[in-house]
Amino acid sequence: MAAELTAHELIAKHRPTLDQALEAIRTRAYWSPHPEHPKAYGENGSLGAAEGKAAFDALLGGRLDLGQPGTDDWVGGEVSPYGLDLGITYPHADVDTLLPAMRRGQRAWRDAGAETRALVCVEILKRISDRTHEFAHAVMHTSGQAFMMAFQAGGPHAQDRGLEAVAYAYVEQVRTPETAEWTKPQGKRDPLALTKRFTPVPRGIALMIGCNTFPTWNGYPGLFASLATGNAVLVKPHPRAVLPLALTVQVARDVLAEAGFDPNLVALAAERPGEGIAKTLATRPEIRIVDYTGSTEFGDWLEANARQAQVYTEKAGVNTVVVESTGDYKGMLSNLAFSLSLYSGQMCTTPQNLLVPRQGIRTDEGPKSYDEVVTDLAAAVGGLLGDDARANALLGAIVNPDVKARVEAASALGEVALASREITNPEFPGAVVRSPVIVKLDGAKPDDQTAFMNECFGPVAFAVAVDSAADAVELLRRTIREKGAMTVGAYTTSEEVEEAVREACLEECAQLSLNLTGGVYVNQTAGFSDFHGSGGNPAANAALCDGAFVANRFRVVEVRSEV
Repeated sequence: MAAELTAHELIAKHRPTLDQALEAIRTRAYWSPHPEHPKAYGENGSLGAAEGKAAFDALLGGRLDLGQPGTDDWVGGEVSPYGLDLGITYPHADVDTLLPAMRRGQRAWRDAGAETRALVCVEILKRISDRTHEFAHAVMHTSGQAFMMAFQAGGPHAQDRGLEAVAYAYVEQVRTPETAEWTKPQGKRDPLALTKRFTPVPRGIALMIGCNTFPTWNGYPGLFASLATGNAVLVKPHPRAVLPLALTVQVARDVLAEAGFDPNLVALAAERPGEGIAKTLATRPEIRIVDYTGSTEFGDWLEANARQAQVYTEKAGVNTVVVESTGDYKGMLSNLAFSLSLYSGQMCTTPQNLLVPRQGIRTDEGPKSYDEVVTDLAAAVGGLLGDDARANALLGAIVNPDVKARVEAASALGEVALASREITNPEFPGAVVRSPVIVKLDGAKPDDQTAFMNECFGPVAFAVAVDSAADAVELLRRTIREKGAMTVGAYTTSEEVEEAVREACLEECAQLSLNLTGGVYVNQTAGFSDFHGSGGNPAANAALCDGAFVANRFRVVEVRSEV
């Protein structure tokens, strides 16, 4: 296969980007090569807004042929949460044919070395970035995210997470030198002398199991971590969110072929309705790595049953915010209102439980009772979403009927402080749009504990009355330990309470945000700087992204010989 992208061209084009990514993960400072603003696209080969929309529209009702081996059927069935029937079909694979084909390209990919693999991955991400407008529509119409969120989270932020994984993978692979000359003195005898060669070798084929809500953002870290460490990657998308990952596979296959590698190093495993192939694939002996984002139940099953593979899971947790006191009451309410509303709470990082002392809190506006805090928060959410156009831009659409059912059932769990409102989207009348519901619960009542100690995914928040700040910290600690948490927030002006919350998060291994009142929210994390999840509590066994996330995707094989 003649390479159109030579190693020299890749180095000249992308080594500076890789070096900047390496510096970013070292310093944790802000950096991104992927523009967040839609107007930044449309030149230098990237698609502008109209071109991206046209490219997406051209996909509808068609067949996305990836040219991969073992195709025995064409499958589809995606319907947008906004009501649009995508009508796209994808190759269904005979895995007994596809998996051996994927393995055939691994030797050349392994032998290419860490730098070449990293730079090929950067080229893949660059081409995806150039098509961000197209990908944004694909993410929007499979996840239900509003367009701007789909553009940013499904585009540049996802691309950042992919590049971050590539940078970590490169660091871990070059930690050991390629060769070493080893000499051991033997006194009067000649020294012992060996030449040693060290080669990072992949584990095998990686399986990336995609999620419905954030197919690219959650999918790219595992995909690129595995690919950059020499593994072939089989992408198994969620059946309701195939398109963004199918396009990703298409781009990856094109770049691999142009760089002189086997395109079957990356392939798609779409499934028939109800087929449920994830369990079958995850336990096949060829699969040596599994990445998964989704329910705790299936994540636990993978960890217990995919014993032949290294399994990385991001599951579910009960995210908690301790509200003890604040020096910016309005800013706190505004920040929490946005966090509860963004994408209808359909984020693994959205706060669910707000722990408020029943005697109230101290604020810059004077003391506020528990009831006042909850009432004012409800008013802040209501004000934020009072305009339907703004509400649609923030909420997006409910991703599936299960979320809608949970919102409707929440009002029976306790006193409703804020009822969920049905909102019409004039552009997409078929969209199901719901504002958050806030329910008041008592932290001391067993029935209420049953409600708030379980994840209620979607726009549902519980304002939990607790006896004191100490009780709030103890409940926080118990929640993280038993249920896990992707995020923890706290508002306090007390050094003692802040230290208690910090210590609880350090001991229980949960990521903490303190006193956010501006434009940064507890449910948002930045690539190259923030760790998404910790890998140290039941919500996830891995963090996006750190050295542990990439280092066990390859092993180092040593070959030594006498000089």
